[in-house]
Amino acid sequence: MTKVSFHELATLDASQRAALLRRSETDLSSFMDRARPIIEAVRTEGDAALARFGRELDRADITEDRLKATEAEFDAAFDLVDKDVIGAIRFGIDNIRRFHEEQKPEAMWLKEMRPGAFAGDRFTPIKSVALYIPRGKGAFPSVTMMTAVPAVVAGVPDLAIFTPPSPDGSVDAATLVAARLAGVETVYKCGGAQAVAAAAYGTETIKPALKIVGPGSPWVVAAKRLLSGVIDPGLPAGPSEAVIFADDTVHGGLAALDLLIEAEHGPDSSAYLVTHSRRVAEEALAALPDHWARMTEQRVAFSSAVLGGAYGGVVLTPSLEESYRFVNDYAPEHLEILSTDPFAHLGKITEAAEILMGPHTPVSIGNFGLGPNAVLPTSRWARTYGPLSVTDFVKRSSIGYVTASAYPEFAHNARLLARYEGFSSHEHAVSSVRDAYLPK
Repeated sequence: MTKVSFHELATLDASQRAALLRRSETDLSSFMDRARPIIEAVRTEGDAALARFGRELDRADITEDRLKATEAEFDAAFDLVDKDVIGAIRFGIDNIRRFHEEQKPEAMWLKEMRPGAFAGDRFTPIKSVALYIPRGKGAFPSVTMMTAVPAVVAGVPDLAIFTPPSPDGSVDAATLVAARLAGVETVYKCGGAQAVAAAAYGTETIKPALKIVGPGSPWVVAAKRLLSGVIDPGLPAGPSEAVIFADDTVHGGLAALDLLIEAEHGPDSSAYLVTHSRRVAEEALAALPDHWARMTEQRVAFSSAVLGGAYGGVVLTPSLEESYRFVNDYAPEHLEILSTDPFAHLGKITEAAEILMGPHTPVSIGNFGLGPNAVLPTSRWARTYGPLSVTDFVKRSSIGYVTASAYPEFAHNARLLARYEGFSSHEHAVSSVRDAYLPK
């Protein structure tokens, strides 16, 4: 039986507590060193490098002329995917679209700041965005839904999906179904650092994009950092992580069930049960073997590595207040509040990208189509970033308009500050020099 890491918070010193907050991607230096030559090869060799890395790194039967999914592949995907699964994809897309339509900002607002002086914002779509869909530890049509739908809602005119190819050189069929149903018909068969490089620089087949969004492996995260001066890397979304916060009103077996959701993504994931109830902690530990018995061998291996390693397990806190403090310090990607009264705890927790409340809202439902976006910041970036949203696919321009009647007051105050800061041209632009040119 796997030994699950158990941490009694009251017995830990500052350095041991700090160690619990680390993620597997905290130090990306080795990945960045290895990603550099991959990026340079794609920049200089284009399609040839992408095909070569597809064969070498993804172990896929891929050639330069097969880097882009064809219309026939899209059509065939609808025959390959079970009709019920297609129905679930449609259900999720409908909810995600509804949520993001509500989230979409108005195209422009303009308010009168003072009589005759107006200011506001205008939102316009980013011209081109790459959507990264991971593949290494499974197939993720759900990520396609979460990235493509808000991009389409935002009105991005040039969208392309990048995803690693299968061994036979194909794209996961459900991913193609989700892409088409969401409104994206361009899919490239490449992943990892080479996909980020292709999105940044472009190749003979691939048009460069202005931005790339979507979660990925440490290779993807490293490449995004290296190329941040070439392409907007979007919010930092790396390996999956979750905190299951449980009070003493729920059964620990339920907490254990949900603790495994993100832990099964891979050995580089992070997952903690945080509770002040020793009963809940003990029930969770006792229930895990039964839950593992229902899972596939690969997912047992992944989740047991996480829960028995340095980035997961059970954290027993001395009090509810200490549970709140730990969650806020950890700033998780996914947070569940398992309680019969989750709203009693909500006001105490401020640092989490996604907060799913109550026994009937597991991460699974959030991941597969409740509506809010499940592409989320990881590695404590929830302290400054929020979930992927429509606003990630638009850019904001400030709008200003001052009428002739309002101009003198603004010009007077601008002259005073320009003179104080020592900018003579600023000052002259709102002085009598300008008055001579203004319409009479």
